[in-house]
Amino acid sequence: MKLELYQIDAFTDELFRGNPACVVPLKEWLPDETLLKITRENAVAETAFFIENGSTIHLRWFTPEIEMDLYADMLPWQQLIV
Repeated sequence: MKLELYQIDAFTDELFRGNPACVVPLKEWLPDETLLKITRENAVAETAFFIENGSTIHLRWFTPEIEMDLYADMLPWQQLIV
């Protein structure tokens, strides 16, 4: 499987500062277990997966152990990727 993956430095505007995180755009959702395995393989604290659907972005956020509950449609750092 080939996926685009962006590693970003969250909460900073300086390279190699802040918190490293991965962002993975998808065309359709993969099984939960696959998303969790990708997150573990990324070896950073968090990985965000998103699907863009017109003017809406659906976001799922994972740590290596669990999927996190989110209460926002899009986080500020994700706007830089999209």
